[in-house]
Amino acid sequence: MADNKAKLTIAETSVDLDVLSPTLGSKVIDIRTLGSKGYYTYDPGFTSTASCESKITFIDGNNGILLHRGFPIGQLATESTYLEVCYILLYGEAPTQEQYDKFKTTVTRHTMIHEQITRLFNGFRRDSHPMAVLCGVTGALAAFYHDALDVSNPVHRDITAYRLLSKMPTVAAMCYKYSIGQPFVYPRNDLSYAGNFLHMMFATPCEEYVVNPVLERAMDRIFILHADHEQNASTSTVRTAGSSGANPFACIAAGIASLWGPAHGGANEACLRMLEEIKTVEHIPEFIKRAKDKNDSFRLMGFGHRVYKNYDPRATVMRETCHEVLKELNLNDSLLEVAMELERIALNDPYFIEKKLYPNVDFYSGIILKALGIPSNMFTVIFAIARTIGWIAHWNEMHEDGLKIARPRQLYTGYDERDFKSEIKKK
Repeated sequence: MADNKAKLTIAETSVDLDVLSPTLGSKVIDIRTLGSKGYYTYDPGFTSTASCESKITFIDGNNGILLHRGFPIGQLATESTYLEVCYILLYGEAPTQEQYDKFKTTVTRHTMIHEQITRLFNGFRRDSHPMAVLCGVTGALAAFYHDALDVSNPVHRDITAYRLLSKMPTVAAMCYKYSIGQPFVYPRNDLSYAGNFLHMMFATPCEEYVVNPVLERAMDRIFILHADHEQNASTSTVRTAGSSGANPFACIAAGIASLWGPAHGGANEACLRMLEEIKTVEHIPEFIKRAKDKNDSFRLMGFGHRVYKNYDPRATVMRETCHEVLKELNLNDSLLEVAMELERIALNDPYFIEKKLYPNVDFYSGIILKALGIPSNMFTVIFAIARTIGWIAHWNEMHEDGLKIARPRQLYTGYDERDFKSEIKKK
């Protein structure tokens, strides 16, 4: 709601603009009337622009706060399950026992995918990046589940939400199995959401995989901590694609494509590559020195965050989970030793403390996933599984609020109008 006005003066023209007050966070200047006055704002990356109104997630980067529907992420990660968080993101309130049981049952019973979809995988090379396969197969789901694609129908949107949430782990695990030449493992309805995913990843027809409850909880927390993060690049992509009325599977595939970028969902994969570059604990001082050198292009991946100027609130829980997993598995791995020593340095070195370069959620999740035996090229795929519910929630909210197709403006700096004269000889 507008509670006061801002006045923008350009040359001799003044424009009154409403100032909107959110529930939490900074006030927002409503500039929608500027276009009718012949002016637009210039904001590369939209870092100072609110592209939508949302009731789903709130971030205060300066104070390290992340809320989903008002609930702190730390409480959700330690007191709830991923499916409970999914219900909260979708419907705005914590579920009753009856609501949760019904929600969980519906999700569990729709984890199977159309058998013909499994044949799509044969069209990809075995050495394709799993994210490339996931993006392609997700987009293709619209060709199989086209009975509920009326985006203006809330019942259809609900059906699609359940389908995506249910089937994404199945498709993701198939991407992995296909890449290593193993047969697909079908979902089991007696396992939890996270346990089922681990089973589909690591079971084989000749050897049963028993889900370790510590690892199962760790995977569930990874899903929770990556479920949504406000208007990030991939969520904005989903909203932009959805604003045209595109089908939801295409919108989620667009989000997956955006997430694949190393500056977004590929951060934990980049973090592991950095650990591989460092190799051993003995080499750490050399790389710490390089990280502090302004003239060196080397960066420590997994430290600091673009949004959080304080500690990443997700990293607090992820750190605890990381140490639980390493203790449970009792691993002797040189890269994990490097990671733990880097963590110790970052939490004690005055340089890192002063610049607030604390380990972030990508640092710890990468270590956990490696410890679980998941290859680095699957890290972003797992991120996509988790973030699917956030994308769905924002896509659904956008339709509830009424569609307005995205149409950003630009600052044109090319040629002025000029005459064309062809230099090509005509035959």
